[in-house]
Amino acid sequence: MTALLRLSRLIDRLNEFVGHWLAWLVLAAVLISAGNAIIRKLLDTSSNAWLEIQWYLFAAVFLVAAGYTLLRQEHVKIDVILGRFSKRTQVGVEIFGIVFFLLPFVVIVIDLMWPILARAYVSGEMSQNAGGLIRWPVFAIVPVGFALLGLQGVSELIKRVAFLQGLIGDPTVKRVHGKSAEEELAEEIVAHQGPGARK
Repeated sequence: MTALLRLSRLIDRLNEFVGHWLAWLVLAAVLISAGNAIIRKLLDTSSNAWLEIQWYLFAAVFLVAAGYTLLRQEHVKIDVILGRFSKRTQVGVEIFGIVFFLLPFVVIVIDLMWPILARAYVSGEMSQNAGGLIRWPVFAIVPVGFALLGLQGVSELIKRVAFLQGLIGDPTVKRVHGKSAEEELAEEIVAHQGPGARK
């Protein structure tokens, strides 16, 4: 079990790293959206590529951060009934959900998406919109995001089994962070601008 817990920590670190850097895509999407709106209003011109890159960035944040969201215990849970049972029962139900629902769902989505991605890559499929972008990069986001979600599912499974064996504390407790993602991103921006930006 020690080796599995070490694997769980590695997966957690991977999704923590991915989630941390995905926050920059939110900023990029906002800047592109604002720039596109300003150019459209001032110069009465626009490009479908600018609109589509916003969709690509949103898709990346939403899908690739799914594993990070699971790591932080931020997925929606309906605990009306389950919350009345003991913690061990709750963890047992979550193990059942991970093994019989989450992990098979991840495998099915990746399996269904892979041929679509391969076909788009080989054919060089482009957006049907004039001036639109090539499609395969956004298709690739789906298997990447689900792979990270599946890995985090494995990590959460390991932690829950370890909890039932009395090896670790409750893995279902949300990780407490003093700052929101927005506050962390704002601090990162200021830190990268250097000391003069704080004045």
